[in-house]
Amino acid sequence: MAYDIASYEAVIGLLGTGLSDYRIAAQTGVNRSTVRNWRLAAGPPQTVKRAELAAAWSIQDMPAYCYLLGAYLGDGTVHTRKGIALNIVNDRRYPGVSREILGAMARTFPGRSPRVHPSSTGESDILCISHPAVVRAFPQHGVGRKHLRPIVLADWQLELTRAYPASLVRGLIHSDGCRVVNRFKTKLPSGRVAEYSYVRYFFSNLSSDIRQIFRDHCELLGIRVTQSNHRNLTVAHRRSVAILEEVVGPKT
Repeated sequence: MAYDIASYEAVIGLLGTGLSDYRIAAQTGVNRSTVRNWRLAAGPPQTVKRAELAAAWSIQDMPAYCYLLGAYLGDGTVHTRKGIALNIVNDRRYPGVSREILGAMARTFPGRSPRVHPSSTGESDILCISHPAVVRAFPQHGVGRKHLRPIVLADWQLELTRAYPASLVRGLIHSDGCRVVNRFKTKLPSGRVAEYSYVRYFFSNLSSDIRQIFRDHCELLGIRVTQSNHRNLTVAHRRSVAILEEVVGPKT
């Protein structure tokens, strides 16, 4: 069992009072064997240090966090079995997106270095950063796939994403969206064949909650979103596309 720094300090404060490990455990709620281990240890155990680091974490770069939140909602997972880590999968065809995600990871969890591992398929990379505060930063983590459980932004997250909706939308599209250019030819009355092209954006996610988060923050930017099918959202309106061209643009 992991204990926080307050529990550790409570135990340490009673060690010199003559109380037995049993009595200290009863007063503090810390397991008696843990009290004994702390009595013999030279300093705080790693679990306490992790809890202290998690409690001290705060968001230093708000746009970077909102972008990383969007990337996490799309293709991210939080792992807690062997340490606490955030993993985000990204297609190798978009090294620029990988660099942006890695940069957002480093700014969101300063002092830790993100890492890159190849996926089992070889077509994408797993971008990873370990930090005890990952579970605090992404309270949407849980057992099972995101589309099989509720995904709701916390009030403090909404306060940030409403202030930086462009960063969240950029992260969402970089993870689960795409930009396509439709081209077509038509014969004019003069007989000349003219070629036209127009840009569309798509966002695809099985979670209705995440699709709604995308809609809500597009609305804050003045972007019109339409539902294509049960999992796909489309942005095709000219003015809305122009906004996304500034916010996102081509994935590189």
